[in-house]
Amino acid sequence: MAVKKPIQKKTTTGKSKPASKKSNRNLMQKIKWFFIKAALWFFGVSIASVVIFKYVPVFFTPLMVIRVIENKMADKEVYFDHNWEPIEKISKNLQKAVIASEDGTFLYHNGFDFKALQKAYKSNERGRRIRGGSTISQQTAKNVFLWQGKSYFRKGLEAYFTVLIELIWGKERIMEVYLNSIEMGDGVYGAYAATEYWYRRDASSLTPMQAAGIAAILPNPRKFKATGSSSYIVRRKERIVREMRAVGKINYDGK
Repeated sequence: MAVKKPIQKKTTTGKSKPASKKSNRNLMQKIKWFFIKAALWFFGVSIASVVIFKYVPVFFTPLMVIRVIENKMADKEVYFDHNWEPIEKISKNLQKAVIASEDGTFLYHNGFDFKALQKAYKSNERGRRIRGGSTISQQTAKNVFLWQGKSYFRKGLEAYFTVLIELIWGKERIMEVYLNSIEMGDGVYGAYAATEYWYRRDASSLTPMQAAGIAAILPNPRKFKATGSSSYIVRRKERIVREMRAVGKINYDGK
C-alpha cells in the first residue's frame, strides 16, 4: 500500500514589504524632485521677467486683460487706452502727486513701509476702512506680475516680486512702470492715456492741480472722476497739492 506524502505548504517570504517600501521611497523622491524643479523654474522665469522688464516697456498687464474679459462677460462696451511714455516725458507734478497720495516714503524705503502696514492692520482690526498700506513698489509688482486678490499666497508673491524690482529696477524704473501701467480710469491705463482722457493734453504738461486730480482717483479710478469731481475728490486734490510741496525735489538716486 502506497503511503501518501504530506503536502508541504509554501511559506510566504517577507520580500513584498521591502519592495513596497522601496516604491514609496521612489514616489517620494519623484515628488521631491518635481517640487525642486518647479521651484527652480519659477525662480528662473520670474527673475528673467524682472530683468527683461527693466529695459522693455510693459505694454499690457494681467489687470488689463481681466478688465477686458469682465466687460465682455457683462456685455459692456470695451474701452481700452494705453500707450507707453518714458519717464522723461511724464510731468514731475504727476510723479510728486502719486508719491504724496500713495506712498510718502517711496524715495526712502526698500519696498515696504512697515509703519503704514502696521497702521492699516490696527485700523482694520477696529473695523475701519483705510488704504491697505501698500507702497508704490508693491502696487507695481502686483500690477505687472500678478492678479488682483487678497489671499496670503498672492501677498507672498507680491512681496517676492517687490524685493526683486527694488533690487533689479531701482526707484526711477519702478516709478516709470507704475505710471505707465496703473489704472487711471475705466479702461484708461498709464499717464499718457490718463492726461489725454481727463485733460486733453500730453503727460508732460500737467499742472499741480491736474496731477493731483489723477492721483486723487487712484483708490477707485472706475468710480471717481478727475474732472467734474465730487466734493470728496476735490478735498483730496487740495490735500495732495499741499503734500506735493513737502515732497520737494525728486531724486531717485537717493543721493
